[in-house]
Amino acid sequence: MAITHSIPVVDLAAFTSGDATSKAAFVQALGKAYEEVGFVAVKNHGIPDELIADLYKYVQLFFTLPSDVKRTYELPELAGQRGYTSFGKEHAKGFDAPDLKEFFQFGQTVEDNDPVSSEYPDNLVVKEIPPFTPTFFNAYKAFEKSGTSLLQAIALYLGLDEHFFDPQVHNGNSILRAIHYPPITKEPASAIRAEQHEDINLITLLVGASADGLQILDKQNNWVPVTSLPEQIVVNVGDMLQRLTNNRLKSTTHRVVNPPREMWNTSRYSIPFFLHPRSVMPLDCLESCISDTNPKEYAPITAGEYLDERLREIGLKK
Repeated sequence: MAITHSIPVVDLAAFTSGDATSKAAFVQALGKAYEEVGFVAVKNHGIPDELIADLYKYVQLFFTLPSDVKRTYELPELAGQRGYTSFGKEHAKGFDAPDLKEFFQFGQTVEDNDPVSSEYPDNLVVKEIPPFTPTFFNAYKAFEKSGTSLLQAIALYLGLDEHFFDPQVHNGNSILRAIHYPPITKEPASAIRAEQHEDINLITLLVGASADGLQILDKQNNWVPVTSLPEQIVVNVGDMLQRLTNNRLKSTTHRVVNPPREMWNTSRYSIPFFLHPRSVMPLDCLESCISDTNPKEYAPITAGEYLDERLREIGLKK
């Protein structure tokens, strides 16, 4: 399939509730899309439409709060991993200019006495908008469930046991991030709202975005706009999965560009779910992905060590 102006679409229901034939076809379609493009649109993803609508509603309410109120949720000791990060704090790896955004992050809630809970800071409860925190909790769990199913399909594509990733992502260090790109009020220094980058994690699930602007770099080095239909989520490979598969599944470079001038007065909202494993997961290249033609590219490292290294590179950790 030649990918020029759209990304492949797959139906998660074919995997989660289909027969063996449709499940196998889904695995092949997903794996092929990740090898060729790195991004895929997923329909029947299991995250309820009304939950997504509520999530966007409360996110927009939060970002309209006064700056001094939002900053009460910005705690430096959390390095942006929970709560609010104000405008211009984060930059892409390899770039000094800050991205033109502010964001709020919500993390794992451990409910089964798993000792890993000691590694995670508590989520910050937004008192000004009572439904905000429970909505984030419910959305987090829904994304986690869909993401786990997608990783099961990826495991099968790689010739692993279907549940290879399950124990690694159970109570994993995933992040639900709500991003606000404010209106552009003066001639911008760059045409880019978020500079080109790759995600750190295993896979990223992106539900909608209130305006266009997301672009991916295809294999021919062309920037291609990513658009998905309202009932779809966009899911891409992150650096941890690229590392684990020794570049067989490639982390896709993407960016967010400024809107046309007539749309400068509009905000853009985006809510990605960064699916991370537990910090102890080894990211050593899988033996099945190493060969004479594809020699081992990466030294052993754990997911926690890798995340820490990358957070320093993008300016969230000192």
